[in-house]
Amino acid sequence: MPRKTSEISEAELEIAKALWANGKPMNAQEVCGVLADKGWTYSTVSTLFGRMVEKGAVTYEKRGRFFYYSPTVSEDVYKQMQTKSFVSKLYGGSVKNLAVSLFKTGDLSASDIEEIKTMFDL
Repeated sequence: MPRKTSEISEAELEIAKALWANGKPMNAQEVCGVLADKGWTYSTVSTLFGRMVEKGAVTYEKRGRFFYYSPTVSEDVYKQMQTKSFVSKLYGGSVKNLAVSLFKTGDLSASDIEEIKTMFDL
């Protein structure tokens, strides 16, 4: 049974980011080119794609000799899933407690707070 898409590793997330940025299916060789700074081999990227398929994070189709991969969720949906998971794990599902924590640590600037007030018409 496939695991949840939200359980991808940091390395797999780098591949997902490349797919999201490209906006169309990519093969392992193309991803190697995009992530050249990582120094990953074709074999490494192919292995990561295999894991991502098992987790349900990507789908694929064969075109000629190559497999082309596509993410199963958009970047926005993935971020929402991760945010919900984070808030649930660390703050018991309380977004308010997350906001209080950010405020207390000084991570929210005065302009951030004003922008949030405007967004929510506070």
